[in-house]
Amino acid sequence: MKFIHLLYVPTLECNMACKYCYLQENTTDKMRQFSAEETLKFAIEKFKASFVMPFNISLHGGEVSMLTKDEFYSVIKFINDYYSENYDLLSNNGFKVGRPHIKTNLFSIDRHIDTIKEFKVSISGSLDLPLCLHKNFRVTKGGQQTLEKILKNIELLRNIPNKKKVSATIFKEHFLRIDEIISDIKYLDKNTCLDMNDFNCMIGFDYNSNGILHALSQEEQTEFFKRMHSEFDGTNLDTGVNGAWFNEFSPEYCTNCDNCGEKFFLLEKNGDIFSCVRGQGHKEFFYGNIYENSVEEILETAKNKIFFAHENIGFNSECATCEYLYLCKTGCPFVKNVYNSNKSYTCLLQKELYKKRNYQPHSNPSDFAFKYLLKMHPGLATNFQPKVYQENSLLDLIAKDEKLQQVYDDKAFILRVNKEDYPLRSQLLKNSRQIIQLLKNDKIEILVKEETLSFLSDYPNNNALFIQLLSGDCHVYGDEQRLKQKHVATLQVYKFVLETRTENGYYIYDISPFLREYFPYLSKENPNNIFFTTTCLRDYHYVKQKNNAYYHIAAINLPFQNMEFNVLEDLKL
Repeated sequence: MKFIHLLYVPTLECNMACKYCYLQENTTDKMRQFSAEETLKFAIEKFKASFVMPFNISLHGGEVSMLTKDEFYSVIKFINDYYSENYDLLSNNGFKVGRPHIKTNLFSIDRHIDTIKEFKVSISGSLDLPLCLHKNFRVTKGGQQTLEKILKNIELLRNIPNKKKVSATIFKEHFLRIDEIISDIKYLDKNTCLDMNDFNCMIGFDYNSNGILHALSQEEQTEFFKRMHSEFDGTNLDTGVNGAWFNEFSPEYCTNCDNCGEKFFLLEKNGDIFSCVRGQGHKEFFYGNIYENSVEEILETAKNKIFFAHENIGFNSECATCEYLYLCKTGCPFVKNVYNSNKSYTCLLQKELYKKRNYQPHSNPSDFAFKYLLKMHPGLATNFQPKVYQENSLLDLIAKDEKLQQVYDDKAFILRVNKEDYPLRSQLLKNSRQIIQLLKNDKIEILVKEETLSFLSDYPNNNALFIQLLSGDCHVYGDEQRLKQKHVATLQVYKFVLETRTENGYYIYDISPFLREYFPYLSKENPNNIFFTTTCLRDYHYVKQKNNAYYHIAAINLPFQNMEFNVLEDLKL
């Protein structure tokens, strides 16, 4: 059985025209041919038939209160009955079974107060803080102010034994009035029935501001976090400021998934399924339609789209050594793509929260980063694989010998094929295999770091670039009868020849003629191999093999920087 978090949008219609609505003009109900209850019922039954169970069903919008009284009642009753019927199954799998829950702007909940009372519906409302900005930004579609009616509607909830909370999104314009925010939080706590220990602060980002509001810098986010703590730590709202207020940035939230597409889903009344409210309406985060696609197709699409959203934006090398990557997982894939950033847009705030809440730094962040990358960025994982230095291992021997470090320098040689560069590493140090295709008329050059010709050479002009070309086909060699790739040719190119072309500290030499000459002897079935070193570095390698048995064993195969390549039968390089 797979358990998921499901947001359900029974209507896109809304009675307000908030100036920074993420749905913008799409807050009309264009899905009236669909029944709010029937779509949810159909989806749940189809999920369950594929052994997928929502452990939480929350109503979102549009604005949920725009449903008719009958529609609202039937949807809320269905969710209530679902929780009752599946209480044991959900509880036994570690999930806390709650009440039906709605996200609302609070402007029209008076229409549904009887249903809210009957089923003890949990309420999550939204306000702008400070309240003076609410008057400016959260208005009806006719331009009328909404705050006075919303406060009256909140009062209707006073004697209902359900959860009632609000959230506020903080942009720079709000942050600049932080004293008023603090004052209004205290006002709402003292004068309303809202549980202000269950208040939520959300950090706005540029995408959903319509150019009217502006995002906080990471430094301002952190300053906001610290100011809230300095004001409310130790007060009657201490539980909130150290809990729910900033839980969106805690590891318990959705971004603590390697791949949120495996757990979080938003269903619209017409059956369309998206990632969440952030991805709602965006084709990059559209997973399919519950009426048209199988559950298996939807789940696979969800996993793949979130994977590619992370993959598309890349991985920040700073995260590979961060002690808190195991909590953060680099943040929301939607927002990262909005900002074209490969780090969480609340990175500094999250680190501040982790420290404040005494989350322990990971003891081996590099190891965790490698395991995370294997799942979410497999193409990059080998670049971050932790090095294991065992006594007398090859890595240990290299670390102890400055001369060997030059033999294995992964910046010493670059293979250039038709202007595309391939930095070369020793085959003994690679964590993955790369094989390229060399096509007809390709121009193939080797770039050699200028300093490499000076290493271990008293007279650099006597030193040479040393190239070894091997066929992919094998021979049995030597007294030990080892099966090895056929040695095709070697080439030595002396320093004064290389000096004729340079670029950014590298000598450049065209090896296309060399490959053309020996093309008939290359394998057409198996990957061929070409190695690069210098005569002095090559000599040192063999001296080290002779003098150190551990090195001889570790580097019994050619250790030099290399590239494997395929050729086709009719190629004439």
